[in-house]
Amino acid sequence: MYLENVVVDAVEPQRLGRFWEAVVGGERLTDEPDIVETRLTVEGGPVLDLCFPGVASESPSEPPRLHLDLLGGADQAGEVDRLLGLGARHVDIGQGDVPWVVLADPEGNPCCVLEHRAAYGDTGPIAAFPLASADPDRDGEFWSWLTGWTDAPGIAPRTLRHPSLRGPLLELRPEPAPKGAAKNRLHLDIRLETGDDPDEVAAGIAERGGRELHPDWGELPWRVHTDPSGNELCVLPARS
Repeated sequence: MYLENVVVDAVEPQRLGRFWEAVVGGERLTDEPDIVETRLTVEGGPVLDLCFPGVASESPSEPPRLHLDLLGGADQAGEVDRLLGLGARHVDIGQGDVPWVVLADPEGNPCCVLEHRAAYGDTGPIAAFPLASADPDRDGEFWSWLTGWTDAPGIAPRTLRHPSLRGPLLELRPEPAPKGAAKNRLHLDIRLETGDDPDEVAAGIAERGGRELHPDWGELPWRVHTDPSGNELCVLPARS
């Protein structure tokens, strides 16, 4: 099994999907009224799909538990200007005086444009996926088992990366507050491979502190779980 998708719930999938496709320079996969998907390929590293399914909800009103940190580097100011031109805007989420720049995408999801940091070499346009965690060490073990990503140098208490050591970092960061009842607007999807048993994977998730959810969304071809800190994730069936 492997990490396949970064999913961002969208009120206007076309608008949000096209924005992020331009941000990361992605390859269009799906272009439907109710879902847009674009592919980010990191040379020598992971292939990740950014998916923007339509949802009947308002823009986010709570701090996200998962967000995207973008590579700014030496041209941080130029990257900020580019994103503003694409439709981002400056936003104050209480960050204070920090060396990174906090923006919001067209639906209000915060993202950070980072200054140069050695840890973010060879990431591609997305530097990191910071994920709120009640116990970064515990959740690091959980996500490493689930994705096959391995420990890597970073600034978070626990940092994982694709085995190639290229592409974005998955950063387990201390949560500001426990997970509430509201579904995360951003979540990660895991894809099973041929031979993976969905029931065994579900049992492994439960053994490691996660749990399976049974939302009232009708019949689904995937299964919905949480990590030990309550962050939603989907486990997709193996491709035929």
